[in-house]
Amino acid sequence: MSEPGSLIRALSGRPSARNYHSYVISELGVGIASGRFPIGSILPNETEIMDSYGVSRTVLREALKTLEAKGLVEARAKVGTRVLPRNRWNLYDRQVLSWIHEAGPDAAFLASFFVVRRMIETQAAADAALHRTADHVRMLQYWLNQRHATTGMPEPHALAEFELHRTICEASQNPFLRAATGIVEFGIARAIMGRIALFPDDLASEKAAGYAELARAIEAGEAETARAAMVGLLALDERRS
Repeated sequence: MSEPGSLIRALSGRPSARNYHSYVISELGVGIASGRFPIGSILPNETEIMDSYGVSRTVLREALKTLEAKGLVEARAKVGTRVLPRNRWNLYDRQVLSWIHEAGPDAAFLASFFVVRRMIETQAAADAALHRTADHVRMLQYWLNQRHATTGMPEPHALAEFELHRTICEASQNPFLRAATGIVEFGIARAIMGRIALFPDDLASEKAAGYAELARAIEAGEAETARAAMVGLLALDERRS
């Protein structure tokens, strides 16, 4: 689930191809994020987990290696696999963010998340205005049109909005901002997927003018205007999440 758009697709409820490996990773990941396997605790032994999920030892060990690579657990000989503190988790990883979403993030987590999202996306908007190419401008207009065309369709609308934001990160020409699109996608998923089914027209129309101004400012090379437009759009998302 590392490719762009995968988090939105997963949170939209679309059935996905599942295998034993991804199933066990997801079950354990959500269990850790929800506190069912508390921080500092030792996971059940291999035999117990294998029996619980009906998987082989090979599948389980590969799943645990994946969780360890994401910073959720640490395996130690003669001790077992321990759940690590959240400050060790890779919170920029789409799969980790999807588990946190499914577990239900608390208000403190969301507040911290929005601080980081504002830092990333407002700077990306300003930098995009300074460094965009003609192709970036063309893609911004394309995804702006797609966003409008998919009003009332939760997943396509969310994906179009995400691609618009991803284009802005690309246009910034900053490799660190380009690499932070998991954060961007999580924010859009939180704002759209949970709300558009209830207020489809309201959500789309409320932000339409802001997106039009953002695209115009980036095309015109107006960095501070682009930054201000992004600030306004993110404030709407924060209220919706």
